[in-house]
Amino acid sequence: MAQAAERHPEPAAFGTALRRLREAQKTAKGVSLYSRYVNRPLGRVLAAAAHRAGLTPNQVTLLSAVCSFAGVAAVALVRPSWTLGWCVWAALVVGFALDSADGQLARLRGGGSPAGEWLDHVVDCAKITGLHAAVLISFHRFADLPGEGWLLLPLGFQLVAVLIFFGGLLTDKLRPARSGGGAHDRPPSRLRAVALLPVDYGVFCAVFLLLGAPGLFRACYAALFACYALFLAAFAVKWFRELSAAPQC
Repeated sequence: MAQAAERHPEPAAFGTALRRLREAQKTAKGVSLYSRYVNRPLGRVLAAAAHRAGLTPNQVTLLSAVCSFAGVAAVALVRPSWTLGWCVWAALVVGFALDSADGQLARLRGGGSPAGEWLDHVVDCAKITGLHAAVLISFHRFADLPGEGWLLLPLGFQLVAVLIFFGGLLTDKLRPARSGGGAHDRPPSRLRAVALLPVDYGVFCAVFLLLGAPGLFRACYAALFACYALFLAAFAVKWFRELSAAPQC
């Protein structure tokens, strides 16, 4: 009887887990259309499958890292082609969905842990920096660039992407806890969800589908960099104003 009491309960059936995950979704406020309608639902399916398989959130995070860094390594080491583009895109998209799945799985299991959150953010940061570094390596090894100045583009993109990532995290940590209702209870804005598409990681992953057309890839990559730079400027002003207006500690 003692041995039976020590057993862990069997994971819920896939359909049951999926239904519970649908009922425990985070708010869609501040989330782009891609994350809301593609990445989160795909992550939900993967989270239910992981739960059924008995995986922990940290194991799902590590699976996300494996998929993402397989794509990163392929960009850096393999000559660009249409086939490579599809493979890289698939690896990055699955890695991104698993990145959503680990948090959903943690909520399904009753909540995450500081260590799990730390691991998730470290993997995210490494993924962002590594992917732009891989583009730089690919440009240097394989591309017939119009000029050496193009080598600065991935470095600039890397800087801007990391600042958005770090700035958003730090603002969430420093922002005072919200209480009550009012404006924060409003439904998520569809216009804002569309406007955020250019800086959604899932949309960025799609640019690698163009690896078979180097000139088009560079043009789209540069266009996304310009969008990220503009959003960084807007976000920085917004975040600084929010924290400036917050009560002093």
